[in-house]
Amino acid sequence: MNFTAKDVAELRAKTNAGMMDCKKALTESDGDFDKAITWLREKGIAAVAKKQSRIASEGIVTSYIHMGGKIGVLVEINCETDFVAKTDDFQQFGHDIALQIAAAAPKYLKIEDVPAEEVEKEKEIFRNQSLNEGKPAQIIEKMVEGRIKKFYQDVCLMEQPFVKDPSKTIAEYVNEKTYQIGEKISVRRFVRYEMGEGLEKRNDNLAEEVEKQMKGNK
Repeated sequence: MNFTAKDVAELRAKTNAGMMDCKKALTESDGDFDKAITWLREKGIAAVAKKQSRIASEGIVTSYIHMGGKIGVLVEINCETDFVAKTDDFQQFGHDIALQIAAAAPKYLKIEDVPAEEVEKEKEIFRNQSLNEGKPAQIIEKMVEGRIKKFYQDVCLMEQPFVKDPSKTIAEYVNEKTYQIGEKISVRRFVRYEMGEGLEKRNDNLAEEVEKQMKGNK
């Protein structure tokens, strides 16, 4: 990679794209600044990033109830105009997000929502696991960071692979729809209920059941 952190910061300032997107653009462009800008534009990332400062106060609250009423989801999806909120494309997007929450059972919306103490607790568990596995001390921290990344993918909606297309994350799916629809789109909040959650019961994997149903309905 023939670029520096300063190059990444400058690209971000010029395009408003995220740090990771800018780093990837420079990597794909062998450090060429102009090619990186073109890469971001071709991917629609730069256009999407410019929309993030807009106000998205319209939208829908949509729901999904799994067969037999075993799992229920409520999710608020925002956009900029009431016109877009009523379109079939936006409604389908909301339905997809509700299905994702039902199937993958995220606890949080994004990484920033995870309490710091919970992250530290997970890191400590991963460190102890690595030590028990006899891993060299000098590589344990790198292993811990890798496992924390997987932890975020498990518990944060925006980091999860999209169940209908695991080649993209939910964050990437949101960006894709923002670019297609032409308005800022965001997932604001959600709640997921599982029948009998917290009560003693037989061990049925309801999330796995929902995921199988979703894949069968593609």
